[in-house]
Amino acid sequence: MNETAVIHVEVAYALPQVQMLVPLTVPEGTTLEEAVRLSGMLEKFPDIDLAACKVGIWNKASELAAVLREKDRVEIYRPLIADPKEVRRKRAEEGKAMKKGGGELAEKGAE
Repeated sequence: MNETAVIHVEVAYALPQVQMLVPLTVPEGTTLEEAVRLSGMLEKFPDIDLAACKVGIWNKASELAAVLREKDRVEIYRPLIADPKEVRRKRAEEGKAMKKGGGELAEKGAE
């Protein structure tokens, strides 16, 4: 008998309104890209463009050619809506403005 060793992995993708997790049994040596294709995600979510989307394994960015291991979770990431650094900068600026002027609460406390 010539049995090929298999591993168990899952492929995850999430949108705000729907999340999908597909468990797969694949041959050892399967790449991240092959697992995504086998999962059916590209057919279910035609907006996924593997050439443009970032992907990872267990929340760590990976290449499409990465070879998977037993119990890996492949994740397909959506593009960010806002730059996290920019959001933090704006939040910090707003906080400084509130502390400087004191706002309405300071005026009410003075009465």
